[in-house]
Amino acid sequence: MEQKIYSVTQVNTYIQSLMDGDRLLGGLCIRGEISNYKVYPSGHHYFTLKDSTGALRCVMFKSSAARIRFRPETGMKVLAFGRITVFPRDGAYQLYCTSLTPDGVGDLHVAFEQLKAKLQAQGLFDPAHKKPLPQYPGTIALITSAAGAAVHDMLRVLRKRYPLSKVLILGVRVQGAEAPAELCGAIRYVNRWNLADLMIVGRGGGSMEDLWAFNDETLARVIFESEIPVISAVGHEPDVTISDYVADLRAATPSNAAELAVPDREELERHLQAMRSNMVGIIGKQVKLNRQRLRVLAAAKPLQSPTSYIDERRLMLDSTMRRLCSAQDQRLAQCRQKSVRLAAALDAMSPLKVLTRGYAMAQTPDGVLLRSVHQIRKGDRFQLRFSDGTAVVQAEQTQTVGGESHE
Repeated sequence: MEQKIYSVTQVNTYIQSLMDGDRLLGGLCIRGEISNYKVYPSGHHYFTLKDSTGALRCVMFKSSAARIRFRPETGMKVLAFGRITVFPRDGAYQLYCTSLTPDGVGDLHVAFEQLKAKLQAQGLFDPAHKKPLPQYPGTIALITSAAGAAVHDMLRVLRKRYPLSKVLILGVRVQGAEAPAELCGAIRYVNRWNLADLMIVGRGGGSMEDLWAFNDETLARVIFESEIPVISAVGHEPDVTISDYVADLRAATPSNAAELAVPDREELERHLQAMRSNMVGIIGKQVKLNRQRLRVLAAAKPLQSPTSYIDERRLMLDSTMRRLCSAQDQRLAQCRQKSVRLAAALDAMSPLKVLTRGYAMAQTPDGVLLRSVHQIRKGDRFQLRFSDGTAVVQAEQTQTVGGESHE
């Protein structure tokens, strides 16, 4: 009997048909750890699932990978759902994965933590970037569902606490695939036209899937870039979204956001009343003090009798004038006495005073005083000054005290 010969492709195709016909292999959920996770330019994802003793090659096509809400990473434990079959070209079997979820926690939770870590590393949660809320906002923009209960709760609180604020409602979807784009558009619109002093972005409570629009990365960046302060009011107290971390202020509920956005009217009235009482007290004290000062001024003598005040000032002026004149006379007398003493001393030291006693003073024709006989030679002409005049003489001979003659 002649044995039939098969080609490789025929064998691989036969094995593929067997595996495709197996109901168990057509819909498996496999637990394992991701290894060698790669995303190719085609958009297909390739990885290996492994446990302590085995490994399984896996592929996830682009259409299935687009539905993943978290970012798969090597070392992550996951549950992979799909079918196992043979790829005829290679003859190797692999898992064609159609869905992938983290093992132990939901994929939304993993996606939330991954985005949170990414944005935190980029500084979007930094308190230094938080803008202060206006103390008395003139216009508040509510970006939420126009038909939800949250908007009515916020309006009720705003109307009660601070009716002076104008409220602008921008109705958007807050759930579903279109919600993030509408939320981003509303925030950009308010910023572009500067329509409000403050924005409240949020919705009522719900499941994590219901609130997922507020975990959108684009929405987080739009809130971060907003020039107008943003209060995030999503869900109830336990609910936390990425928008809560990025916003300038996080409110536990929409009603709480309205309370944080505006001051309390009753508290403001009490504060104003206290300020009014304080001002009345201060003004009353000032009036009382001014009255006392007025009474003192009214009792003053110049106001009682202006002429007597002028008479007293005249007497004081006369007294001052007399003291000035007396001081001036005393000063002049002292100066005269001093002048007489100085004149007497100067006269006593004058050389002319000496000449009156029979002395004469010899000078050259140009007025140089002759102090020594050595300054004169025989035949020199000089003048002698007496107390009553001068005489011009000529030296016939000079002689020193020792008797020595000089020609």
